[in-house]
Amino acid sequence: MLFLCFVVIISSCAGGVKSSIRKSDIVIQTAKSYLGTPYKYGGTTRVGMDCSALLYHSFRSVNLKLPRTSEDQSKLGAKINIKDLRPGDMVFFATGKGKNDITHAGIVTAVMGNSDIRFIHASTSLGVTESNLFSTYYIQRFKRAKRVL
Repeated sequence: MLFLCFVVIISSCAGGVKSSIRKSDIVIQTAKSYLGTPYKYGGTTRVGMDCSALLYHSFRSVNLKLPRTSEDQSKLGAKINIKDLRPGDMVFFATGKGKNDITHAGIVTAVMGNSDIRFIHASTSLGVTESNLFSTYYIQRFKRAKRVL
């Protein structure tokens, strides 16, 4: 009888325990599992993927279904000022000929200071990699940041 009471007490306590893993951590862990995946325009698998597929799969890991293109993804969520970025936020860039056309996207992985914000993305030359948002190339092409979590 004492054993049964102990089991009931333990099981009732376990129901109130919340996971310490945030959704943003799961998204980032999922994205990082693709590090080294080659870039492929329109690709959606570990054989090759583009930047919007990386976001699509990463956010899908927390049951958030994003559109398939960077342009459409950039229309979701709350607009975030660059100084308020946190891990899990999405960042969008105009890397093509159109200076305002969203053509590239990534997920913030770490905020290390005012001039060091890391994001993961699928680079055409490096595949899935992490970069500093404040590198000359990316900060000049940065257009907006959005938060969906």
